[in-house]
Amino acid sequence: MCFSAGASFTAGVLLTVVGTKTIQKVHKPSQAVFAGLPLFFALQQFTEGVLWLAIGRAGFGTLQAISTFVFLTLAQIIWPLVVPLSVLLIEKDRTRKNILYALLAIGALIALINLYIMIFCNSRAEVSGMHIAYISDFNIQLGPIAVAAYLSVTIAPLFISSIRRMHLLGYIMGVSFLVSYLFYTQCLTSVWCFFAALMSFMVYYIVRDEHTAFHLAETPAP
Repeated sequence: MCFSAGASFTAGVLLTVVGTKTIQKVHKPSQAVFAGLPLFFALQQFTEGVLWLAIGRAGFGTLQAISTFVFLTLAQIIWPLVVPLSVLLIEKDRTRKNILYALLAIGALIALINLYIMIFCNSRAEVSGMHIAYISDFNIQLGPIAVAAYLSVTIAPLFISSIRRMHLLGYIMGVSFLVSYLFYTQCLTSVWCFFAALMSFMVYYIVRDEHTAFHLAETPAP
């Protein structure tokens, strides 16, 4: 979370509870990645909590560097891959699956670019007001192109899916990104990850609905 160590750890614990409940609703392996998203966010929040404790403190430089690397790996490398992959695995419509394959390929390209930037362009975290800003020395300004590409793999798959409530999750994530972009531009990565973590509750309801529908279909008519 972007506000404090305590807030991050509290969110991490809450998301772990939600994630555990969500995983318990899985009734087939293809749902596991999507159902694991709350646990993904829990790890992200715990990581940023550690970063809050380490940042700017003498003797904690190594811990700060490691937690920064882990957080950015989750947010900028794994997230662009896990969203299209998780939706792809539970999608049944062939046409929609083909589109999701294309978005997954774009996500892989974005992940590779971000990995290069993290390794070779001195990525670091700094406190900016009450938030954490993630900065690198990458000097090519991609601007709207980078934002559009990132959104295409982290939000668009939710609108392509035919799964119930998935579009609602997409709308909520889209609005949260817009709010983060307009009001917290310098700390976008940290703030949007907090809002996106809140969407984990919607992930639970989607998996729960699929679980309920599965058992209703399996129940023989009287």
